[in-house]
Amino acid sequence: MMVKKPLEFRLNGTEVAVFADEAENLLSVLRAKVGDLTPKYGCGQGGCGACMVTIDGRTVLSCITLAETVAGADVGTLAGLSGERLDPLQEAFMDGFAAQCGYCTPGMIVAARALLQHNPTPDRDQIIEAISDNICRCTGYEPIIEAIQSVVAQERAGGS
Repeated sequence: MMVKKPLEFRLNGTEVAVFADEAENLLSVLRAKVGDLTPKYGCGQGGCGACMVTIDGRTVLSCITLAETVAGADVGTLAGLSGERLDPLQEAFMDGFAAQCGYCTPGMIVAARALLQHNPTPDRDQIIEAISDNICRCTGYEPIIEAIQSVVAQERAGGS
């Protein structure tokens, strides 16, 4: 019999309190118990990046992260990036046709935003490394890399 335990954390700046099974992964808590559907279920084994989120600013694959490990932490998802306006990365992905089927897009944008928060002027190799845990079967990656580079160039030029 699974034991449910209380779990409290911040999701995109909002306090969250749920009950989670001992061995439950963060992805299922976010989707089924909190209602944030932006992290996607892809492979369920940490190999595709569709479920990528941030925990205290670093990227993690939520399908292989035990929910209990986020107690007291700041968890970030794609849903937390935009408010009244889209995040510049979201705009760049749309403008540059960097999303086709869209399944990898939340993880790609979360990875790119985490990179830009730690390094606002990454070079191409650093961008490639940052998104390397994310698999895209549609775009061939070039439009994704170009979208991220366009945000870097825009931020270098003085913002949006």
